[in-house]
Amino acid sequence: MEPKNFKNLENEFNIQKVEIVETTIQKVEDKPNTHLDKDYEEIRTNLKDIIKRGAEAIDGILLVASETQQPRAYEVVATLIKSVADVNKDLLTMHKQMQDLKSDQPQQKQSAGQITNNSIFVGSTSDLQAIIKGRMDQLRQIE
Repeated sequence: MEPKNFKNLENEFNIQKVEIVETTIQKVEDKPNTHLDKDYEEIRTNLKDIIKRGAEAIDGILLVASETQQPRAYEVVATLIKSVADVNKDLLTMHKQMQDLKSDQPQQKQSAGQITNNSIFVGSTSDLQAIIKGRMDQLRQIE
């Protein structure tokens, strides 16, 4: 079999010729999340409702626990209090995240000086000893 001419591939495979159309791609600007505020309010309302119902449940379970004096009832009260406290933390975390999203510039953490985690000395031990000796001499002169 001899290779056929590439121009006749359409005939060889019995397909129609496809025309190549050049198009340009336009950059579309990202729209800000329009549902962000709505979602935030819905989540905030849900979390506040959970906190309210949790507080009511704590009151009811605490009454049952005090009447029965059973350790398991007090364990349930402690677990429920922890759950409500966690929801409160989630609400504060969500509020902080929302503020970060809305702020133009993310808050920059203040650095407590210049921190070097990994440093390496390239040289011989005699070079290192000379540097250390020089620094020790400087410290002695200051004293």
